[in-house]
Amino acid sequence: MAALTTLSAAVRRVLGEWGDLRLDALQFSNADTARLVAIVLAGVLTAALVVRLIVGARSGRVALPAVLRWLRPSRFTLVRHGAFLIALAGVPFFLLALADPRSAFTRQETSYPGRRISLLIDASSSMLTSLPSTRLAKGAPNDAAFFTTVGAARYFVQLRMKGEYRDLMSLIEFGDEAYVITPFTSDYENILLSISLIGDWNEFMAFPEQGTIIARAIDQGVGLFQAFDFLDAAGNLMVIFSDGVDAEVLQDGRSAIDVLREAQRNDIPVYFIRTGRPGSGGGVPDSAWQAAVARTGGRFYSGTDEATILRAIREIDRAAAGRIELRQYSTQIPRFTPFAFAAVALWALALALRMLTPWFTTFP
Repeated sequence: MAALTTLSAAVRRVLGEWGDLRLDALQFSNADTARLVAIVLAGVLTAALVVRLIVGARSGRVALPAVLRWLRPSRFTLVRHGAFLIALAGVPFFLLALADPRSAFTRQETSYPGRRISLLIDASSSMLTSLPSTRLAKGAPNDAAFFTTVGAARYFVQLRMKGEYRDLMSLIEFGDEAYVITPFTSDYENILLSISLIGDWNEFMAFPEQGTIIARAIDQGVGLFQAFDFLDAAGNLMVIFSDGVDAEVLQDGRSAIDVLREAQRNDIPVYFIRTGRPGSGGGVPDSAWQAAVARTGGRFYSGTDEATILRAIREIDRAAAGRIELRQYSTQIPRFTPFAFAAVALWALALALRMLTPWFTTFP
């Protein structure tokens, strides 16, 4: 039953491809090979006909009595060649498939489970405060909150990989300024590699901007959504990993709501995991961040220890269920399947007629 279901799905897919085919838009990358095979087949067929004519001419004729004059050639005589003609009709399709046809340019609308997720990781000097971790920051040179934060981002990506999702993820590292480490990609391994690179101790110490201005990270994230033409689409969200020590809020009089205003204006929910103890390093109160994050449609988590951070990540993973729709463009898509399918179908039909019915093997 499963085999029939698979076969039925394959047939529907091929028929769908037939409906989308435009011969004038196809490019044949192996046209020379197909042309050579066609010449060889034509030569073999011509040689076979010549041999048959020569053998037939030498075989002589048998005289029949005049009493058989009433026997006239039947109009159904050619029926015995039907299987051969059907098989012959499959040859052009085989040659087209052999020529490796490809679409010159295509656009597809696809939909699959996942979200467009921008990960924002705080790499400021305040992230050196202690936040011990035995799982998230295993192997880290010390118990700095930064390494637990990097481990939390890694764990979140790994959770998404284990699910059915095909997210588009980006990675931004920020301090006083924000930097796009990896633009949106569906390659989880690429994101994990980037997280590992920024989690290196030497890289962290060499990070040039040691303050914290979360608003610039938000602006950079929104700009990245805009650059990929995602702002008008559903399924966008940001995940911030930071201790919440924001210089603009603490020194310049901005509110936490102002910091997240760009995300709110563009309908991008923000999930904020504030790592470390509340108010550590003179940070912004949790209540302020919680109110600001709620306005975006996201949620705030106070990650005081590793267990709390792990629970927050699992909850964000569940909350980030959904589907995203993408418009995909491609300049080269193989289109040999419909032609190969037609050739095989015709040959299978010819073989079945030849083996199972007597009308295609004898005179009527």
